[in-house]
Amino acid sequence: MDVFDNPILCKKCKKEMKPELISKNGFNLRALRCHKCKDLLIHPVDKQEYDEFIKLKKKDFEVKMRMVGNSYAVSIPREIVDFMKEQEKIINNMVRLSFEDAGRVSLMFNTPDHGNQEKSRIVKAKEVRVVKNNKPIYHRKEYFDSAHPEKNKVKIFKRKKHDEELEGDR
Repeated sequence: MDVFDNPILCKKCKKEMKPELISKNGFNLRALRCHKCKDLLIHPVDKQEYDEFIKLKKKDFEVKMRMVGNSYAVSIPREIVDFMKEQEKIINNMVRLSFEDAGRVSLMFNTPDHGNQEKSRIVKAKEVRVVKNNKPIYHRKEYFDSAHPEKNKVKIFKRKKHDEELEGDR
């Protein structure tokens, strides 16, 4: 039996709290929320797992890259694999590797079988702002959606020279 299976009263206003699911960094956390005072209580087991994830995420690992046949292999620290096994119960032997940016590679576990890869979707958003003398001079927004490439877009906002002259007149 789980503690959240029983009615729990808010300690502030003594009203019964209602179950809710909160998504945070890819984690689904079970929670109870008081609808009167908006107080939130996260399930202790979920909170502990999430805290372990944050601790592991902040940690940097130095791993070796080795030549294996015609490919390179990188070892994944046991701490990360053990954590993922606890979360997903089963890790497929296949992972998805993608080259994101110069100097950045990502591994995605729990990807669908090769027959179902068309269901995978990657959505990215990136924003860059350049400010000089507390005034924006360059602003770039990028949006990428692998499922809808027609919606991919890049917007660039540059400050025009006459805007700078107007700013100087004020």
